[in-house]
Amino acid sequence: MAYGCCHLSLVPVRASANDKSEMVTQLLFGDVFEILEHTKKWVKIKNAFDAYEGWIDSKQYLSIDLQHFNSIKAQLLNCSTDLVEYVQSPKNQLIPIVIGSSVQGLSQFDYKFDITLSQGKTQRSKIVPTALLYLNAPYVWGGMSPFGIDCSGFTQMVYKICGISLKRDASQQAQQGENLSFIEEAQPGDLAFFDNEDGDIIHVGIMMKNNYIIHAHGQVRIDRLDHTGIFNAETKNYSHQLRVIKHVN
Repeated sequence: MAYGCCHLSLVPVRASANDKSEMVTQLLFGDVFEILEHTKKWVKIKNAFDAYEGWIDSKQYLSIDLQHFNSIKAQLLNCSTDLVEYVQSPKNQLIPIVIGSSVQGLSQFDYKFDITLSQGKTQRSKIVPTALLYLNAPYVWGGMSPFGIDCSGFTQMVYKICGISLKRDASQQAQQGENLSFIEEAQPGDLAFFDNEDGDIIHVGIMMKNNYIIHAHGQVRIDRLDHTGIFNAETKNYSHQLRVIKHVN
């Protein structure tokens, strides 16, 4: 088995080995992965953090051995907390990184940094304040940064920074945690999930106080939530139908 590490700010992960293929997610600086397949131009990977699979450009990663893979993997929840920071490469070049990047493990390769890191432990009280850092970030399918993010990427990254591991897709995240029977039981930081007419989970957001929700829909925004779903005050319509609220530790 071969292993790799993302040593660039953001790397697109595609559904197939083609530049025109849809971006299903992104790697952040410090993410590590198993290499499942390798062609001259493309590498199929399995992300260590959430087991998500996809294809990356073979020029956009650093090869590592199993020992370094395990060492860096153990540090993934200890990540940067500033929107944008810089690390210094072994060639003394500055690399911009975004919030949620896992930098500590790469110090083994002479990457240098002087930035604020999360504690790598559960900090539920920081979920909503962390989510607000992404407010007005544009919606981008497969995006994972304040410069473009999708609904489940948003919840995954916020929870990661607060020391909690979530899967990548909303439907996968809906399988984690404990169901709440009533909206009144929800606490700030809980996850609300929404389905379509076929009953498939298609959207997720983070609960706030007083039945508000922060979620990525066009942009990361704050809307009202009731038993029906998300009410958009601008359009005077419900944008999403509530399925379940979950508490995830």
